[in-house]
Amino acid sequence: MRLAAVLWLGLGLPCCGDDGAARAEAESEAEAESESKVGARESESATAPHRTRVVVVGSGTPVPDPERSGPCVAVVVDGQPLLFDGGPGVVRAAVDAGLDAVTLDHVFLTHLHSDHTLGLPDLLLSPWVVGRDAPLVVRGPQGTEAMVGHLMDAWTEDRRIRTAGLEGKGPLRVDAVDLEPGDRYQGASFTVEPFAVAHGSWEHAFGYVVEGPDRRIVISGDTGPTDAIARACDGCDVLVHEVYSAGRYAELPASAQHYHGSFHTSSRDVGRLASQARAKAVVLVHHLLWGAPPESVVAEVRERYEGPVFFGADGMAY
Repeated sequence: MRLAAVLWLGLGLPCCGDDGAARAEAESEAEAESESKVGARESESATAPHRTRVVVVGSGTPVPDPERSGPCVAVVVDGQPLLFDGGPGVVRAAVDAGLDAVTLDHVFLTHLHSDHTLGLPDLLLSPWVVGRDAPLVVRGPQGTEAMVGHLMDAWTEDRRIRTAGLEGKGPLRVDAVDLEPGDRYQGASFTVEPFAVAHGSWEHAFGYVVEGPDRRIVISGDTGPTDAIARACDGCDVLVHEVYSAGRYAELPASAQHYHGSFHTSSRDVGRLASQARAKAVVLVHHLLWGAPPESVVAEVRERYEGPVFFGADGMAY
């Protein structure tokens, strides 16, 4: 029932309580979860018909939580999904979030950690198998081109069988380029620009600014607290930011505090940065909770930020 509860939190509505009716709750779980997702999408469509929308495809971390897919956020501009990172199971998660697999032809990597890239072969191959003709555009920090090249080599036999065998498919095409901060990718009605963030010992890690026809979206990627986020946002419509629980962080061993404090951003620091950035709304992803309830993390962000805060859940649109 936890996913359905988080979905309601993402909408800012009261979550269901535990009245002890475990059997009835179990019987209605699948239906409630489905209705929550569909209702969220219908609400988004009816009340805010933005040409530029944020869809949380996967809100997870390296922890194999079956209720949260691996890291991936889609910014959908005039129906064109732009994926940011590709965690495990990304294509199925994207379809579950309402995206069409054959339209998944752009992915921008924030960094090359495994939890953000394990779905890259899925993005290369699965949409192609079911009908994507366009090349997969892959952009990311240094090492992206090499990673894509190795993946193409790894699936050489699969590609040979599908193109030369009975399927008779056209060739799998990919357009992979390493970016530097400030390099701008121009689409039909959008631009995407990377900026450097501070993700621990990673030399090359990016956040991204997406300029759509009606909204400006900033994706933090994985990062420790950095003023680069505030500079990039600067009044942005939606700041999508990773988060960890400040309250539970204080209970971690010193070694874990050292790691997470360098690689990630606390809920209170997210609030401070969002306020400094004058973000119009914040969507929290890549949640490191360590047992903290989602509402406590949202409350910690709100200690320092007065705007709308959404605890992003898989399949939700903003």
